[in-house]
Amino acid sequence: MFSKRISIFSFLFVLTITFFACQGVAQKEGTINKAISPVEFQEKIRTADAQLIDVRSEGEFSDGGIQGATNINWNGGNFEQRVASLDKNKPVFVYCLSGGRSGSAANKLNAMGFKEVYNLDGGLVRWRSEIKTDASAPAGGMTMNDYNAAVKKQTYVLVDFNATWCGPCKKMLPWLTRFAEEKKADLELLKIDADQNAQLLTEKGIKGIPYLELYKNGELIWKQTGFIEEAEFRKQTGL
Repeated sequence: MFSKRISIFSFLFVLTITFFACQGVAQKEGTINKAISPVEFQEKIRTADAQLIDVRSEGEFSDGGIQGATNINWNGGNFEQRVASLDKNKPVFVYCLSGGRSGSAANKLNAMGFKEVYNLDGGLVRWRSEIKTDASAPAGGMTMNDYNAAVKKQTYVLVDFNATWCGPCKKMLPWLTRFAEEKKADLELLKIDADQNAQLLTEKGIKGIPYLELYKNGELIWKQTGFIEEAEFRKQTGL
C-alpha cells in the first residue's frame, strides 16, 4: 500500500512539473488568443499594426461591417491560404455576426502561430448594440414597426432569430418546425434571418443567436438566448 502511494505521488509530481513546463513555454512565446468586448476591440483596432479580418461570407460583408476590415470567409474553403499572407507578429482582430465563426477562426490563427489574436465577443450584433459607430448595417429587412405588428396576434407567436451558418440554430430547427405544426391551431412560428435583419437585432438589443421570443396576445411572455432542447422549452413555457 505504501509503495502504491509513492508511485501515485511520483506520477502526480511528474504530471504537475510537465504542466507548468508547458505553461512556461506558452508564456515565453507570448501568444494571446481571447475574446474581448466591443469597447476594448474598438480601442485596440485603432493601432497602426492592427490586422482586422471580417470572417463572414462575401454577401454578408457587402452588406456592411467594421470600417477598414478585410473579408476572408471562414467557410470559404481557402481561409488558411489567405491568412498566410498576414504578419504573424502583428495583432490580428477577427469578427463575424455573433462571434461563433470568428471564435473558430481565432483558434485556427493561434494554432498557425499568430502571436496576438483577438475575437470580437458577441460579433457585430453586440458591436452595433454597444458601439453604434464605424459599422454599417443592411438597409433592408424587417422594421421594428413590422415586427410589432407581426407579433401582435390573438394567439401565440414564437419568434426564432436564426442564421443559415448557425450550428445551434440548425440543431433546433427540426423540433421548432415539428412543434409549430403540432400547435398550428393556436401558435404561429415567425422565423427571422439575423443576417438580413441586422438593424432589427440592434434595435431590440439582441446580442446572440439563436434567440427565441414567445408572445401571447401581443405581449412578450418568455425569451431565450442560446440553444435549448425541446423538452426544456416545453417545461419553461408550459406549452
